[in-house]
Amino acid sequence: MTMEEYDLNGNGKLDPEEKAIMIEDRRRKMEDADAKRDAQRKMAWFSLTGMLVFPFGVVLTEWMELPNASTLLSSMSNIYYVSIAAIVAAYYGFTNMAKGD
Repeated sequence: MTMEEYDLNGNGKLDPEEKAIMIEDRRRKMEDADAKRDAQRKMAWFSLTGMLVFPFGVVLTEWMELPNASTLLSSMSNIYYVSIAAIVAAYYGFTNMAKGD
């Protein structure tokens, strides 16, 4: 928003109350952006952790003598890894685009 948008009484100057509104609005926008980045970072780390843990699920089901379960997990792995890689790539791509790299 521009300064004129915060000039509620239209006198061409920002009064102390209008400045307080502007500062509060900017603070809230910064907190929202920070929360969004934190959520995206957590999602990327959770996805990467899942990529590392998934093979252990296959080994675990085989060890528990559940061959049908390990076969199903193995067949799901193709789409799983592609999907997780897309999530992580999107996170890093959008992070770098926001930085201007």
